[in-house]
Amino acid sequence: MNTSTEAETERVVFVTEDGVPTGETGPKLASHHAETRLHLAFSCYVLRRSDNALLITQRAPHKKVWPGVWTNSVCGHPAPAETLETAVRRRASYELGLPELDDLKCVLPTYRYRTPPFQGIVENEFCPVFTAWTDVDPRPNPEEVGGWRWISWADYTQWITDPMTDASYWARDQFAQLKDKKPFSAL
Repeated sequence: MNTSTEAETERVVFVTEDGVPTGETGPKLASHHAETRLHLAFSCYVLRRSDNALLITQRAPHKKVWPGVWTNSVCGHPAPAETLETAVRRRASYELGLPELDDLKCVLPTYRYRTPPFQGIVENEFCPVFTAWTDVDPRPNPEEVGGWRWISWADYTQWITDPMTDASYWARDQFAQLKDKKPFSAL
């Protein structure tokens, strides 16, 4: 499926403050605006097994939400009736060309955030955060990813805490909760 068709047909799942689906969905692109309703999402941090490096990605410059911004490995929205784990694997395959993720684990099951406006759009998500491992380099989809690199956790810590870094709001916000959790606390 091409990206424009996928973006036009993909739906987000609206949830309560506790992450419980309301039974309502909305079109992904049309649902993101200045008054975005709370919806279900996920973030995933992919680590390379050989050296524990973290994969960070730059969002493609033409994306509607946070274009060109650097962030964690992969983010997305589960489809209606799709499990979060299945959604993480689907988006990692589609965005990163990583069809195999090892040891997928939810490390922040109740993470929730709301961004300040960025180019007129507010993200408002109940967004469980996952970690996963791989042994291969990504082969990213240019419709989704503008750039990527592996970075040590020590360098990531410096990078994400530098206010001049062009990092996503959620990656900065998640860092405060992730740094003391495994596997990051052991890196």
